[in-house]
Amino acid sequence: MGLSIVLLMIAAAITVSSCSVTVESGYMGIKTTRFGANPGVQRDELGPGFHWEGIGEKIRTYPTLQRTYSYTREPNEYGSENEEITFSDNLGLPMSADVALTFRVREDRAADLFATWRQEFDAFIDGPLRTSVRAAIARETEKLPVACNAQLTVAEIAPAAPASSDTAPPAPPDEDPTCPGQLIGPGRQVALQAAMRALQREWGPQGLEIIRMEWVGSIRYPESVLAAIQARTTAEQNTRAALERVNLERANAEARIAQARGQAEANRLLAESIRSNPEVVRLREVERTLGICPLNAETCVVGSDVNVSALVAERDGAADR
Repeated sequence: MGLSIVLLMIAAAITVSSCSVTVESGYMGIKTTRFGANPGVQRDELGPGFHWEGIGEKIRTYPTLQRTYSYTREPNEYGSENEEITFSDNLGLPMSADVALTFRVREDRAADLFATWRQEFDAFIDGPLRTSVRAAIARETEKLPVACNAQLTVAEIAPAAPASSDTAPPAPPDEDPTCPGQLIGPGRQVALQAAMRALQREWGPQGLEIIRMEWVGSIRYPESVLAAIQARTTAEQNTRAALERVNLERANAEARIAQARGQAEANRLLAESIRSNPEVVRLREVERTLGICPLNAETCVVGSDVNVSALVAERDGAADR
């Protein structure tokens, strides 16, 4: 008798465990039925707790926690496959990037979201949601050029494979006031925010709240675009350096001219002073005789045996002649 009770209890426990589902906190239970008056997905979500799974019924759990999923080219915690987002600019130049999306499922719309797509949550993220993210970003980037002032044309740049993730983009060209934006500059954030708003309008009515979307790292631009922008940047730097050298040489030449003019003016003033005051000549002769040389004198006659009076007389005679 006792053994029968034990066996009955074990059988009951097995039956209960095999026919019940526990919905954890942060999840909602979604029941589907095969029989009854309304087979299919039942639109009443099951809250956290213990729920009985009858014959022909299945209860699956759907996460409603806020979650961030990164679509990346490199393997990450979400999988090893390449999930990068590809898009192009207004010239059709291909590029790609990694994107992180933060979202959550509304608790009162989890059943409706599952009924629409009939996919487990991870498959939904990898499939319909990723496709929607890529399409929204592509619609916005196709409105903008990759670079406004890089002077790039379709004939100059052939579409190339995306650059490697460890290739840093060059400094963006200066902003052109006639250009609405550029993907290698501030336009990348403008396009991303516009794409996020489009996703919110698309998925909000379906019960999926898009909270945030961000670039993960830099956009992988085509190598041809990076090379063209780098060449233009180098040419501008060389032009600025050449202008600086020209300005320096011009400044040096102007300084030499100013110095020559100053010396000429000093000579003129000295000549006028000598003509108006002959005693200056006598003073200079006395200084040379005594060995006192002017600071700017190139030659100096030194010696006390020089006849100052004779020199002065000779000068005066030459002046009379």
